[in-house]
Amino acid sequence: MTLKKICCIGAGYVGGPTCCVLASKCPDITVTVVDISEARIKQWNSEKLPIFEPGLDDIVKQCRGKNLFFSTDVDKAIIEAELIFISVNTPTKTYGLGKGRAADLKHLESCARRIANVAQSSKIVVEKSTVPVRAAESITNILKANVKPNVKYQVLSNPEFLAEGTAIKDLCNPDRVLIGGERSAAGQEAIEALCWVYEHWVSKEKVITMNTWSSELSKLAANAFLAQRISSINAMSAVCEATGADVSEVSYAVGSDTRIGPKFLQASVGFGGSCFQKDVLNLVYLCDCLNLPECAAYWQQVIDMNEYQKRRFVNRIIECLFNTVADKKIAMFGFAFKKDTGDTRESASIYLSKYLMDEGAQLRIYDPKVEDSQIMRDLTAPNISENPERVDKLVSLFSDPYRAAEGAHAVVVCTEWDEFKTLDYQRIYNNMLKPASIFDGRMILDHEALHDLGFHVETIGKKITRGKVTRQFPSV
Repeated sequence: MTLKKICCIGAGYVGGPTCCVLASKCPDITVTVVDISEARIKQWNSEKLPIFEPGLDDIVKQCRGKNLFFSTDVDKAIIEAELIFISVNTPTKTYGLGKGRAADLKHLESCARRIANVAQSSKIVVEKSTVPVRAAESITNILKANVKPNVKYQVLSNPEFLAEGTAIKDLCNPDRVLIGGERSAAGQEAIEALCWVYEHWVSKEKVITMNTWSSELSKLAANAFLAQRISSINAMSAVCEATGADVSEVSYAVGSDTRIGPKFLQASVGFGGSCFQKDVLNLVYLCDCLNLPECAAYWQQVIDMNEYQKRRFVNRIIECLFNTVADKKIAMFGFAFKKDTGDTRESASIYLSKYLMDEGAQLRIYDPKVEDSQIMRDLTAPNISENPERVDKLVSLFSDPYRAAEGAHAVVVCTEWDEFKTLDYQRIYNNMLKPASIFDGRMILDHEALHDLGFHVETIGKKITRGKVTRQFPSV
Protein backbone atom coordinates (compact mmCIF):
# COMPACT_ATOMS: atom_id res chain seq x y z
CA MET A 1 0.00 0.00 0.00
CA THR A 2 1.27 3.46 -0.89
CA LEU A 3 -0.21 6.63 0.55
CA LYS A 4 -0.93 9.94 -1.10
CA LYS A 5 -2.60 11.96 1.63
CA ILE A 6 -1.86 12.10 5.35
CA CYS A 7 -3.40 14.32 7.97
CA CYS A 8 -2.37 15.01 11.54
CA ILE A 9 -4.87 16.11 14.17
CA GLY A 10 -2.96 18.37 16.57
CA ALA A 11 -0.54 21.15 15.62
CA GLY A 12 1.56 21.16 18.77
CA TYR A 13 5.13 20.24 19.67
CA VAL A 14 4.72 16.70 18.28
CA GLY A 15 2.35 17.00 15.35
CA GLY A 16 3.85 20.16 13.89
CA PRO A 17 7.54 19.23 13.64
CA THR A 18 6.80 15.56 12.84
CA CYS A 19 4.63 16.41 9.85
CA CYS A 20 6.95 19.16 8.64
CA VAL A 21 9.82 16.67 8.44
CA LEU A 22 7.53 14.05 6.90
CA ALA A 23 6.48 16.50 4.18
CA SER A 24 10.09 17.45 3.46
CA LYS A 25 11.18 13.82 3.18
CA CYS A 26 8.10 12.63 1.24
CA PRO A 27 7.42 15.18 -1.53
CA ASP A 28 5.02 12.69 -3.15
CA ILE A 29 2.70 12.79 -0.10
CA THR A 30 0.35 15.68 0.74
CA VAL A 31 0.48 16.38 4.47
CA THR A 32 -2.20 18.45 6.21
CA VAL A 33 -1.90 19.46 9.85
CA VAL A 34 -5.20 20.43 11.46
CA ASP A 35 -6.15 21.93 14.80
CA ILE A 36 -9.30 23.46 16.27
CA SER A 37 -7.25 26.45 17.48
CA GLU A 38 -7.52 29.17 14.84
CA ALA A 39 -4.78 31.19 16.54
CA ARG A 40 -2.32 28.29 16.41
CA ILE A 41 -3.02 27.50 12.74
CA LYS A 42 -2.71 31.19 11.89
CA GLN A 43 0.76 31.15 13.46
CA TRP A 44 1.78 28.05 11.49
CA ASN A 45 0.80 29.94 8.32
CA SER A 46 2.72 33.07 9.36
CA GLU A 47 6.36 34.08 9.54
CA LYS A 48 6.41 33.52 13.32
CA LEU A 49 5.72 29.88 14.11
CA PRO A 50 3.94 28.95 17.38
CA ILE A 51 6.93 26.96 18.62
CA PHE A 52 10.67 27.56 18.52
CA GLU A 53 12.74 24.64 17.28
CA PRO A 54 16.14 24.96 15.53
CA GLY A 55 15.79 24.17 11.81
CA LEU A 56 11.98 24.15 11.82
CA ASP A 57 11.53 27.52 10.09
CA ASP A 58 13.57 26.44 7.07
CA ILE A 59 11.58 23.25 6.56
CA VAL A 60 8.24 25.05 6.85
CA LYS A 61 9.29 27.68 4.30
CA GLN A 62 10.49 24.92 1.97
CA CYS A 63 7.29 22.83 2.06
CA ARG A 64 4.38 25.05 3.12
CA GLY A 65 1.90 25.58 0.30
CA LYS A 66 3.45 22.78 -1.77
CA ASN A 67 2.77 19.50 0.00
CA LEU A 68 2.45 20.84 3.56
CA PHE A 69 -0.70 22.62 4.69
CA PHE A 70 -2.06 23.92 8.00
CA SER A 71 -5.81 24.19 8.42
CA THR A 72 -8.72 24.38 10.87
CA ASP A 73 -10.93 22.33 8.54
CA VAL A 74 -10.56 19.11 10.51
CA ASP A 75 -13.42 17.26 8.82
CA LYS A 76 -12.16 17.88 5.28
CA ALA A 77 -8.68 16.64 6.21
CA ILE A 78 -10.12 13.47 7.81
CA ILE A 79 -12.29 12.72 4.78
CA GLU A 80 -9.42 13.11 2.29
CA ALA A 81 -6.64 11.38 4.25
CA GLU A 82 -5.75 7.72 3.96
CA LEU A 83 -3.68 7.82 7.16
CA ILE A 84 -4.46 9.98 10.20
CA PHE A 85 -1.98 10.78 12.96
CA ILE A 86 -3.50 11.71 16.33
CA SER A 87 -1.08 14.09 18.06
CA VAL A 88 -3.24 15.76 20.67
CA ASN A 89 -2.29 16.62 24.22
CA THR A 90 -2.64 13.85 26.84
CA PRO A 91 -1.83 15.70 30.07
CA THR A 92 -1.88 14.28 33.55
CA LYS A 93 -5.40 14.39 35.00
CA THR A 94 -6.08 17.20 37.44
CA TYR A 95 -9.43 15.83 38.57
CA GLY A 96 -11.34 12.65 39.37
CA LEU A 97 -10.08 9.07 39.32
CA GLY A 98 -6.33 8.93 38.81
CA LYS A 99 -5.87 12.64 39.57
CA GLY A 100 -2.21 13.62 39.50
CA ARG A 101 -1.04 10.38 37.84
CA ALA A 102 -3.30 9.05 35.07
CA ALA A 103 -3.27 10.50 31.55
CA ASP A 104 -6.31 12.55 30.54
CA LEU A 105 -7.49 10.96 27.29
CA LYS A 106 -10.50 13.17 26.60
CA HIS A 107 -8.85 14.80 23.57
CA LEU A 108 -7.79 11.42 22.20
CA GLU A 109 -11.33 10.03 22.56
CA SER A 110 -12.76 13.17 20.95
CA CYS A 111 -10.51 12.63 17.92
CA ALA A 112 -11.58 8.99 17.60
CA ARG A 113 -15.25 9.95 17.72
CA ARG A 114 -14.78 12.70 15.16
CA ILE A 115 -13.02 10.33 12.78
CA ALA A 116 -15.83 7.80 13.19
CA ASN A 117 -18.48 10.46 12.50
CA VAL A 118 -16.77 12.04 9.51
CA ALA A 119 -14.86 9.29 7.68
CA GLN A 120 -16.40 8.04 4.45
CA SER A 121 -13.68 5.54 3.52
CA SER A 122 -11.30 3.18 5.28
CA LYS A 123 -8.51 4.76 7.33
CA ILE A 124 -5.29 3.91 9.09
CA VAL A 125 -5.41 5.72 12.44
CA VAL A 126 -2.05 6.20 14.16
CA GLU A 127 -1.72 7.25 17.80
CA LYS A 128 1.28 9.55 17.96
CA SER A 129 0.48 11.03 21.37
CA THR A 130 1.98 9.37 24.43
CA VAL A 131 -0.76 7.18 25.84
CA PRO A 132 -1.30 4.48 28.47
CA VAL A 133 -0.91 0.86 27.45
CA ARG A 134 -4.01 -0.44 25.63
CA ALA A 135 -5.19 3.03 24.63
CA ALA A 136 -5.19 1.86 21.01
CA GLU A 137 -7.74 -0.72 22.05
CA SER A 138 -10.03 2.07 23.29
CA ILE A 139 -9.68 3.92 19.99
CA THR A 140 -10.45 0.72 18.09
CA ASN A 141 -13.57 0.07 20.18
CA ILE A 142 -14.89 3.58 19.50
CA LEU A 143 -14.26 3.30 15.77
CA LYS A 144 -15.80 -0.16 15.49
CA ALA A 145 -18.86 0.82 17.51
CA ASN A 146 -19.57 3.61 15.02
CA VAL A 147 -18.55 1.84 11.83
CA LYS A 148 -20.21 2.68 8.51
CA PRO A 149 -20.71 0.40 5.48
CA ASN A 150 -17.50 -0.10 3.48
CA VAL A 151 -15.45 1.77 6.10
CA LYS A 152 -12.78 -0.15 7.98
CA TYR A 153 -10.10 1.01 10.39
CA GLN A 154 -6.69 -0.16 11.45
CA VAL A 155 -5.22 1.44 14.58
CA LEU A 156 -1.44 1.64 14.94
CA SER A 157 0.84 2.86 17.71
CA ASN A 158 3.76 5.01 16.54
CA PRO A 159 5.18 6.81 19.60
CA GLU A 160 7.46 9.81 19.12
CA PHE A 161 10.93 9.96 20.65
CA LEU A 162 11.96 13.46 19.67
CA ALA A 163 13.56 15.77 22.23
CA GLU A 164 12.67 19.44 22.20
CA GLY A 165 15.59 21.56 21.13
CA THR A 166 16.86 18.77 18.85
CA ALA A 167 13.50 17.67 17.41
CA ILE A 168 14.37 18.21 13.74
CA LYS A 169 17.65 16.35 14.10
CA ASP A 170 15.89 13.54 15.99
CA LEU A 171 13.17 13.26 13.34
CA CYS A 172 15.59 13.33 10.42
CA ASN A 173 17.96 10.79 11.95
CA PRO A 174 16.04 8.76 14.57
CA ASP A 175 17.63 6.06 16.70
CA ARG A 176 14.60 3.91 15.87
CA VAL A 177 11.01 4.12 14.70
CA LEU A 178 8.50 1.96 16.58
CA ILE A 179 5.32 0.81 14.89
CA GLY A 180 2.85 -1.37 16.77
CA GLY A 181 -0.23 -3.01 15.27
CA GLU A 182 -2.40 -6.07 15.07
CA ARG A 183 -0.92 -9.35 13.86
CA SER A 184 -3.80 -9.87 11.44
CA ALA A 185 -3.37 -9.62 7.67
CA ALA A 186 -5.08 -6.21 7.62
CA GLY A 187 -2.97 -5.09 10.56
CA GLN A 188 0.22 -6.12 8.79
CA GLU A 189 -0.83 -4.27 5.66
CA ALA A 190 -1.35 -1.09 7.69
CA ILE A 191 2.03 -1.52 9.40
CA GLU A 192 3.74 -1.95 6.02
CA ALA A 193 2.06 1.21 4.73
CA LEU A 194 3.44 3.28 7.62
CA CYS A 195 6.83 1.59 7.24
CA TRP A 196 6.81 2.64 3.58
CA VAL A 197 6.37 6.28 4.67
CA TYR A 198 9.32 6.22 7.07
CA GLU A 199 11.54 4.30 4.68
CA HIS A 200 11.64 7.39 2.48
CA TRP A 201 14.47 8.52 4.78
CA VAL A 202 14.93 5.98 7.58
CA SER A 203 16.83 2.74 6.95
CA LYS A 204 14.77 -0.44 7.25
CA GLU A 205 16.76 -1.83 10.16
CA LYS A 206 15.78 1.19 12.26
CA VAL A 207 12.06 0.65 11.70
CA ILE A 208 10.97 -1.79 14.40
CA THR A 209 7.55 -3.44 14.31
CA MET A 210 5.87 -5.10 17.28
CA ASN A 211 2.48 -5.62 18.86
CA THR A 212 0.51 -2.52 19.76
CA TRP A 213 0.83 -2.84 23.53
CA SER A 214 4.59 -3.35 23.45
CA SER A 215 4.91 -0.18 21.37
CA GLU A 216 2.81 1.84 23.83
CA LEU A 217 4.71 0.56 26.85
CA SER A 218 8.10 1.08 25.16
CA LYS A 219 7.46 4.82 25.02
CA LEU A 220 6.67 5.03 28.73
CA ALA A 221 9.62 2.78 29.56
CA ALA A 222 12.11 4.86 27.53
CA ASN A 223 11.17 8.11 29.25
CA ALA A 224 11.06 6.41 32.66
CA PHE A 225 14.60 5.08 32.17
CA LEU A 226 15.92 8.50 31.10
CA ALA A 227 14.20 10.27 34.00
CA GLN A 228 15.60 7.61 36.33
CA ARG A 229 19.16 8.41 35.20
CA ILE A 230 18.66 12.11 35.92
CA SER A 231 17.20 11.43 39.35
CA SER A 232 20.03 9.00 40.07
CA ILE A 233 22.79 11.52 39.35
CA ASN A 234 20.85 14.22 41.22
CA ALA A 235 20.67 11.92 44.25
CA MET A 236 24.46 11.54 43.96
CA SER A 237 24.82 15.33 43.78
CA ALA A 238 23.34 15.62 47.27
CA VAL A 239 25.81 13.02 48.54
CA CYS A 240 28.65 14.91 46.83
CA GLU A 241 27.73 18.17 48.53
CA ALA A 242 27.65 16.43 51.91
CA THR A 243 31.00 14.65 51.47
CA GLY A 244 33.11 17.08 49.45
CA ALA A 245 33.05 14.96 46.31
CA ASP A 246 32.46 16.58 42.90
CA VAL A 247 29.44 15.30 41.01
CA SER A 248 31.06 16.18 37.65
CA GLU A 249 33.94 13.86 38.44
CA VAL A 250 31.62 11.13 39.68
CA SER A 251 29.44 11.48 36.57
CA TYR A 252 32.48 11.29 34.30
CA ALA A 253 33.80 8.20 36.04
CA VAL A 254 30.43 6.44 35.98
CA GLY A 255 29.69 7.44 32.38
CA SER A 256 33.05 6.11 31.21
CA ASP A 257 31.79 2.61 31.93
CA THR A 258 30.58 1.33 28.53
CA ARG A 259 27.81 -0.59 30.26
CA ILE A 260 26.38 2.71 31.52
CA GLY A 261 27.44 5.45 29.09
CA PRO A 262 27.60 9.22 29.67
CA LYS A 263 24.20 10.42 28.47
CA PHE A 264 21.66 11.92 30.89
CA LEU A 265 24.18 11.94 33.73
CA GLN A 266 24.40 15.72 34.02
CA ALA A 267 23.33 16.81 37.49
CA SER A 268 20.95 19.77 37.54
CA VAL A 269 18.15 21.45 39.42
CA GLY A 270 15.78 18.83 37.99
CA PHE A 271 14.11 17.62 34.82
CA GLY A 272 11.03 19.18 33.25
CA GLY A 273 9.19 19.14 29.95
CA SER A 274 5.97 17.60 28.73
CA CYS A 275 7.08 13.97 28.81
CA PHE A 276 9.24 12.78 31.68
CA GLN A 277 7.05 13.56 34.67
CA LYS A 278 3.80 12.82 32.85
CA ASP A 279 5.02 9.46 31.51
CA VAL A 280 6.55 8.28 34.78
CA LEU A 281 3.37 9.19 36.66
CA ASN A 282 1.39 7.35 33.99
CA LEU A 283 3.58 4.30 34.58
CA VAL A 284 3.07 4.59 38.35
CA TYR A 285 -0.69 4.66 37.86
CA LEU A 286 -0.54 1.68 35.49
CA CYS A 287 1.44 -0.34 38.03
CA ASP A 288 -1.06 0.51 40.76
CA CYS A 289 -3.99 -0.49 38.56
CA LEU A 290 -2.27 -3.80 37.79
CA ASN A 291 -1.80 -4.43 41.53
CA LEU A 292 1.97 -4.03 41.35
CA PRO A 293 2.56 -1.69 44.31
CA GLU A 294 6.32 -2.36 44.56
CA CYS A 295 6.78 -1.38 40.90
CA ALA A 296 4.64 1.72 41.42
CA ALA A 297 6.70 2.76 44.47
CA TYR A 298 9.95 2.25 42.55
CA TRP A 299 8.97 4.61 39.72
CA GLN A 300 7.31 7.10 42.08
CA GLN A 301 10.69 7.58 43.73
CA VAL A 302 12.04 8.96 40.43
CA ILE A 303 9.47 11.76 40.66
CA ASP A 304 10.02 12.26 44.38
CA MET A 305 13.77 12.68 43.87
CA ASN A 306 13.14 15.28 41.16
CA GLU A 307 10.92 17.29 43.50
CA TYR A 308 13.47 16.92 46.31
CA GLN A 309 16.21 18.33 44.07
CA LYS A 310 14.24 21.48 43.25
CA ARG A 311 13.23 22.06 46.86
CA ARG A 312 16.80 21.40 48.04
CA PHE A 313 18.22 23.93 45.57
CA VAL A 314 15.83 26.65 46.75
CA ASN A 315 16.66 25.90 50.38
CA ARG A 316 20.32 26.38 49.50
CA ILE A 317 19.56 29.76 47.93
CA ILE A 318 17.69 30.88 51.04
CA GLU A 319 20.41 29.62 53.36
CA CYS A 320 23.16 31.44 51.44
CA LEU A 321 21.16 34.67 51.45
CA PHE A 322 21.25 34.83 55.25
CA ASN A 323 18.19 32.60 55.67
CA THR A 324 15.73 35.04 54.17
CA VAL A 325 14.84 36.18 50.65
CA ALA A 326 11.87 38.35 51.65
CA ASP A 327 11.87 41.54 49.51
CA LYS A 328 15.25 40.57 48.01
CA LYS A 329 15.68 40.90 44.25
CA ILE A 330 16.63 37.63 42.57
CA ALA A 331 17.42 37.51 38.85
CA MET A 332 16.35 34.27 37.24
CA PHE A 333 18.15 33.45 34.00
CA GLY A 334 15.97 31.11 31.95
CA PHE A 335 12.40 29.95 32.20
CA ALA A 336 12.14 27.27 29.48
CA PHE A 337 12.55 23.72 30.75
CA LYS A 338 15.69 23.32 28.59
CA LYS A 339 17.68 25.31 26.07
CA ASP A 340 16.68 25.72 22.41
CA THR A 341 12.95 25.57 23.09
CA GLY A 342 10.27 27.97 24.23
CA ASP A 343 8.39 25.20 26.04
CA THR A 344 7.87 25.74 29.76
CA ARG A 345 5.79 22.68 30.64
CA GLU A 346 6.88 21.33 34.03
CA SER A 347 9.91 23.61 33.89
CA ALA A 348 12.00 23.61 37.05
CA SER A 349 11.91 27.42 36.83
CA ILE A 350 8.18 27.42 37.58
CA TYR A 351 8.64 25.57 40.84
CA LEU A 352 11.77 27.49 41.84
CA SER A 353 9.77 30.68 41.28
CA LYS A 354 6.87 29.35 43.35
CA TYR A 355 9.07 28.42 46.29
CA LEU A 356 10.89 31.77 46.19
CA MET A 357 7.64 33.74 45.89
CA ASP A 358 6.30 31.81 48.88
CA GLU A 359 9.24 33.31 50.79
CA GLY A 360 8.48 36.83 49.52
CA ALA A 361 11.30 37.17 46.99
CA GLN A 362 11.15 39.78 44.23
CA LEU A 363 11.81 37.84 41.00
CA ARG A 364 13.37 39.40 37.89
CA ILE A 365 13.00 36.88 35.06
CA TYR A 366 14.74 36.75 31.69
CA ASP A 367 14.45 34.09 28.98
CA PRO A 368 15.48 34.59 25.35
CA LYS A 369 12.59 32.63 23.82
CA VAL A 370 9.70 32.30 26.27
CA GLU A 371 6.94 34.89 25.79
CA ASP A 372 6.12 37.11 28.77
CA SER A 373 2.49 36.05 28.60
CA GLN A 374 3.49 32.39 28.93
CA ILE A 375 5.61 33.10 32.01
CA MET A 376 2.73 34.88 33.71
CA ARG A 377 0.28 32.13 32.78
CA ASP A 378 2.57 29.56 34.36
CA LEU A 379 3.15 31.54 37.55
CA THR A 380 -0.52 32.41 38.04
CA ALA A 381 -1.75 28.84 37.49
CA PRO A 382 -3.88 27.63 40.45
CA ASN A 383 -1.35 24.98 41.49
CA ILE A 384 1.43 27.59 41.63
CA SER A 385 -0.24 30.64 43.11
CA GLU A 386 -3.64 31.24 44.69
CA ASN A 387 -3.21 35.00 44.39
CA PRO A 388 -2.44 36.31 40.85
CA GLU A 389 -2.25 39.87 42.14
CA ARG A 390 0.60 38.89 44.44
CA VAL A 391 2.45 37.38 41.46
CA ASP A 392 2.11 40.71 39.61
CA LYS A 393 3.73 42.46 42.59
CA LEU A 394 6.58 39.97 43.01
CA VAL A 395 7.51 39.25 39.37
CA SER A 396 9.15 41.55 36.83
CA LEU A 397 9.96 40.39 33.30
CA PHE A 398 12.95 41.58 31.28
CA SER A 399 14.15 41.33 27.69
CA ASP A 400 17.78 41.89 28.71
CA PRO A 401 19.74 39.79 31.26
CA TYR A 402 21.88 42.73 32.39
CA ARG A 403 18.83 44.80 33.32
CA ALA A 404 17.33 41.80 35.10
CA ALA A 405 20.44 41.54 37.28
CA GLU A 406 20.72 45.27 38.12
CA GLY A 407 20.39 45.79 41.85
CA ALA A 408 19.80 42.08 42.46
CA HIS A 409 21.06 40.19 45.49
CA ALA A 410 21.53 36.99 43.46
CA VAL A 411 21.43 35.47 39.99
CA VAL A 412 19.95 31.99 39.56
CA VAL A 413 20.70 30.10 36.32
CA CYS A 414 17.67 27.92 35.67
CA THR A 415 18.05 27.01 31.97
CA GLU A 416 21.24 26.00 30.18
CA TRP A 417 20.98 28.57 27.36
CA ASP A 418 24.36 28.92 25.63
CA GLU A 419 24.23 32.71 25.86
CA PHE A 420 24.47 32.52 29.65
CA LYS A 421 27.98 31.11 29.31
CA THR A 422 29.27 34.20 27.50
CA LEU A 423 27.62 37.07 29.40
CA ASP A 424 29.84 39.82 30.83
CA TYR A 425 29.71 38.72 34.45
CA GLN A 426 32.07 41.52 35.52
CA ARG A 427 29.40 43.98 34.36
CA ILE A 428 26.71 41.96 36.11
CA TYR A 429 28.72 41.83 39.34
CA ASN A 430 29.41 45.57 39.30
CA ASN A 431 25.67 46.36 39.13
CA MET A 432 24.49 43.91 41.79
CA LEU A 433 24.12 44.43 45.52
CA LYS A 434 27.02 43.07 47.57
CA PRO A 435 27.70 40.40 48.58
CA ALA A 436 26.62 39.23 45.13
CA SER A 437 25.66 35.57 44.78
CA ILE A 438 25.22 33.36 41.75
CA PHE A 439 23.52 29.98 41.83
CA ASP A 440 24.22 27.77 38.83
CA GLY A 441 21.40 25.25 38.63
CA ARG A 442 22.66 23.80 35.35
CA MET A 443 26.42 23.60 35.93
CA ILE A 444 27.28 25.56 32.78
CA LEU A 445 29.33 28.49 34.08
CA ASP A 446 33.02 28.95 34.84
CA HIS A 447 32.70 28.85 38.61
CA GLU A 448 36.33 29.58 39.40
CA ALA A 449 36.32 32.70 37.23
CA LEU A 450 33.10 33.90 38.84
CA HIS A 451 34.58 33.31 42.28
CA ASP A 452 37.60 35.39 41.32
CA LEU A 453 35.34 38.25 40.21
CA GLY A 454 33.96 38.36 43.74
CA PHE A 455 30.78 36.33 43.42
CA HIS A 456 29.68 33.92 46.08
CA VAL A 457 29.15 30.89 43.84
CA GLU A 458 26.93 27.89 44.51
CA THR A 459 26.23 25.06 42.09
CA ILE A 460 24.91 21.51 42.06
CA GLY A 461 26.98 18.71 43.54
CA LYS A 462 30.17 20.49 44.60
CA LYS A 463 31.62 23.29 46.68
CA ILE A 464 33.45 26.18 45.00
CA THR A 465 36.71 27.09 46.71
CA ARG A 466 38.92 30.00 45.67
CA GLY A 467 42.21 28.83 44.20
CA LYS A 468 41.01 25.29 43.62
CA VAL A 469 40.62 24.54 39.91
CA THR A 470 38.33 21.62 39.22
CA ARG A 471 38.91 19.76 35.99
CA GLN A 472 36.10 20.41 33.51
CA PHE A 473 34.68 17.16 32.24
CA PRO A 474 32.63 16.94 29.04
CA SER A 475 28.90 16.64 29.49
CA VAL A 476 26.36 15.10 27.12
